[in-house]
Amino acid sequence: MKNSLITALLILSSITTFAQKKTTHIVFVIGDEEYRSEESMPMLGEILHRELGAKISLCYPLNTNGIIDPNITDNIEGLEALATADLMVVFTRWRNLPANQAKMITDYAESGRPMVGFRTATHTFMYKDNPEMQHLNNDWPAKVFGQQWITHHGHFEDGNAPLTEVSILPNAKTKILNGFEPFKAYSWLYHVDGGEWKLNGDAQPFLSGKSLRSNHEMSGNLDKFSLTNPVAWTKTYTGTSGKAARVFFTTLGHPYDFKNESMRKLALNGIYWSLGMEKQIPKKGVNAEVVAEYNPNNSGFGEKFKKNMKPMVIE
Repeated sequence: MKNSLITALLILSSITTFAQKKTTHIVFVIGDEEYRSEESMPMLGEILHRELGAKISLCYPLNTNGIIDPNITDNIEGLEALATADLMVVFTRWRNLPANQAKMITDYAESGRPMVGFRTATHTFMYKDNPEMQHLNNDWPAKVFGQQWITHHGHFEDGNAPLTEVSILPNAKTKILNGFEPFKAYSWLYHVDGGEWKLNGDAQPFLSGKSLRSNHEMSGNLDKFSLTNPVAWTKTYTGTSGKAARVFFTTLGHPYDFKNESMRKLALNGIYWSLGMEKQIPKKGVNAEVVAEYNPNNSGFGEKFKKNMKPMVIE
């Protein structure tokens, strides 16, 4: 009887250990032609693979030769991975994807599983000539991530100097801030709250940005678009599943921002929080040391991305 009990306990322990070791599957939905998400998101994926042992799926805009081309707005390969994802990370800008590809993204959002969004995910989609899809242009990101595209304070330096001073909001309490230090970001400040606009749902900002150079200040529009605005928040989104999904969002995301350890910690800690793993965020934050060299191209449109890049596979 004693031996049987010991055997049963060992079996139960093995089952529990196996369940605890379930591999976390993180899917990055990548596709912006301005901010080099095809470089920053794989860099984060490599760190998460190292720190969590996570399975990483990277979904890119690819041309017919299988080469990454951020200017292709109507195709993101590999979105089928979202069916088994534990987390969807979105860094896209004004994509006009085929309906079946858009549905894979929106079906995930409705499932109640967690999400993370960077910068231009406030304008994930842009369907100019398809009325049946136009609800995704503004309504969808506002509900899911907390805000749609409104305006920003201007490009100006474009990677030559920081444009936004990032600080912690008073009374902010979240483990996403573990190891985070205020810094000056290369991202020009997005307007998401104030004047005629408010963050949507139960959004809880914890970082603020102050524009260091502003076209709205020059034109006298600060009554509508103030020099300070939230740059990071948490919220929930409850879709058709009825389950509230954790959502972390930041309007930061210039490729040079990710050279800063605090920016990487913000992103990684936010991902841990979204996965419900905030207790596993160290006091100094998730180890944000890059796995390989991170030397991205500057932001910019046109042909400023690295040519002939093939999809990275993280194993």
